[in-house]
Amino acid sequence: MPTSSVSRRQRRGCTEVKSYSKHWVCLFPQHGPGRKHQRPITLHDWQREIVAGWPGWFVRGLMHSDGYRGVNHVRRALPGGVRCYSYPRYLFKNESADILALCGEALDLLGVAWRRNKRNEISVARREAVELLDAHVGPKY
Repeated sequence: MPTSSVSRRQRRGCTEVKSYSKHWVCLFPQHGPGRKHQRPITLHDWQREIVAGWPGWFVRGLMHSDGYRGVNHVRRALPGGVRCYSYPRYLFKNESADILALCGEALDLLGVAWRRNKRNEISVARREAVELLDAHVGPKY
């Protein structure tokens, strides 16, 4: 986009880069009119190659935009008394089934165990899976 204006702004932990052009849809055809969850979201072959080469960066972007890392607190009433425990987990929520599928594919490439815990949500909760994802995602600013 050599003729487009570009601006940079320092943010905590990163640099925000913006560029405005009517031609971004030529490079990123998944951006278009209408709601994401009501139209197909697919990657072109060249985009799939990039995701396959750097799935951690792709998952990082997804988690930073529509993801959550927090602590799940569980309280169970058992015959021997109440048991409480907590564990860290990631949740990725999106109304688009296509975007959820792309997230799942990238997590598979990383070897991260995940499951669909709701119709529109992916959960990563196993200890080793959360640790692996921590190495790729980093803090969300």
